[in-house]
Amino acid sequence: MNWYDDAIIYHIYPLGFCGAPKFNDGSDEVTYRLDKVLDWIPHFKEMNIDAIYFGPVFESVEHGYDTIDYKKIDHRLGDNNSFRAICDRLHEAGIRVILDGVFNHVGRKFPQFVDVQEKGQGSGYCDWFQNLNFGGQSPYGDPFWYEGWNGHYNLVKLNLRNVGVCDHIIDAINYWIESFGIDGIRFDAADCIDFDFFKRLRSFCKGKKPDFWLMGEIIHGDYNRWANPEMLDSVTNYECYKGLYSSHNDKNYFEIDYSINRQSGANGGIYRNINLYNFVDNHDVNRLASTLNNPAYLPLVYTLMYAMPGIPSIYYGSEYGIQGRKENNSDDNLRPCLHLQDMERENLELYHHIVKLGRIYKAYPAMRTGTYERLQITNQQLLFKKTLADQTVYVALNLSDQQYDFNFGTHMAALVDVISGEQVNVENGNVHISLQPFTSMIIVSDDIVNGQPENEEISDMQPEAETETEVEIGAKYRHYKGGEYEVIAVARHSENNEELVVYKSLANGTVWARPKAIFCGKALNGAEQRFVKI
Repeated sequence: MNWYDDAIIYHIYPLGFCGAPKFNDGSDEVTYRLDKVLDWIPHFKEMNIDAIYFGPVFESVEHGYDTIDYKKIDHRLGDNNSFRAICDRLHEAGIRVILDGVFNHVGRKFPQFVDVQEKGQGSGYCDWFQNLNFGGQSPYGDPFWYEGWNGHYNLVKLNLRNVGVCDHIIDAINYWIESFGIDGIRFDAADCIDFDFFKRLRSFCKGKKPDFWLMGEIIHGDYNRWANPEMLDSVTNYECYKGLYSSHNDKNYFEIDYSINRQSGANGGIYRNINLYNFVDNHDVNRLASTLNNPAYLPLVYTLMYAMPGIPSIYYGSEYGIQGRKENNSDDNLRPCLHLQDMERENLELYHHIVKLGRIYKAYPAMRTGTYERLQITNQQLLFKKTLADQTVYVALNLSDQQYDFNFGTHMAALVDVISGEQVNVENGNVHISLQPFTSMIIVSDDIVNGQPENEEISDMQPEAETETEVEIGAKYRHYKGGEYEVIAVARHSENNEELVVYKSLANGTVWARPKAIFCGKALNGAEQRFVKI
């Protein structure tokens, strides 16, 4: 399994996020606006983010999707050196970097297109652009005609059947991999890109980095056409994007359950072999908080997105429930300049819920890659389970403004709702839960999320490359944040045979378990052992 199969992704539209000028003035003056992302790293860590997907960062004419130079950071954001430092800092924090590859079209100031404008039929780049011919005039008054993407002639469509074009793009990708260590690419307008080009790209990128992630923007069609062993790893799940909000607005959980089952259901789904990229909003569509009829639905939608099959993602700022709608055919409201200190005055309750979902997602493998099976459904209630090996996670949602009671059978003797941290009643294999209006539960047999020792985050429980020492059963150890514990056993994980240290708090008797490699390793500050024998 690759890193992206277990990932939580955070999506930023850089030009908006940084408050950059709307148009590139063509000057050489660099403004290091994107450096502000470094201040957000603790925020990303708290949310258990694995990768930042940066929207367009290459030099462009206006909005980033009209590229001028595939090897240069837009000077409104910074320069190549500053972005290299950003990538280094993110990687040091354990966060990967995904770039937006706008390889279907370029801006009118793309040098090879300018060469055609200047030299006409004498340019060596005439075949670089789709259907370029000198039998007419373009809408911009050029003495030639060319194909614009989706009828937009400021977006000049590339001819991806031209070897020179393909070489140019692959050379750029190689540059970003080798010089910046990027970990993946999201392909804009992937439905318009030549399949043979995708096959060549996959072979090249996987040859450079076997776990390099290739994800395409696909709005309609059979996702298998693009996401398969010869082309992309994943595509945007627009089918469930729509279902996630409309099933709540229409009070119809049958809609989203149908889509999930069709895609990834336990009885066979057409996309069972694809980890689709799930989202509830992005730079092209209205913010979720502006789409839902009732803000009380927000936590339910995010619970469902994190628990359903696929890779969950968060669009910057939406973790605080900010609003934004398209107006006057402009996307500017969807792409605002945000400051973290201002965001923290927004919907903190939603933010804390999403942080909890991230912790749960990381704690339970079945949440990430388990098989979906619906157990009960009404228009306004949904109960399903995710199973992986011997782990089962139950997810219950109540969309109603009234309390709702679920009753179901289980093979487990004890259960807990890890969203609230409260025990769930199990009697003779029967479970009874009461969901308050507009609430959800994620129910498991063991709570390894709530009340971490000394408030230590799950993100602070990643193993470092340290030399393990022996752990003495019965000995007392002091955590680097001050808590004292007694080791009561060294166990084996039932799924992967990993050694686990089982220990209890001397303060309150709470029992914990974590991988031995982590127990014996250093804290994230790198200066102290996580546990020291006393």
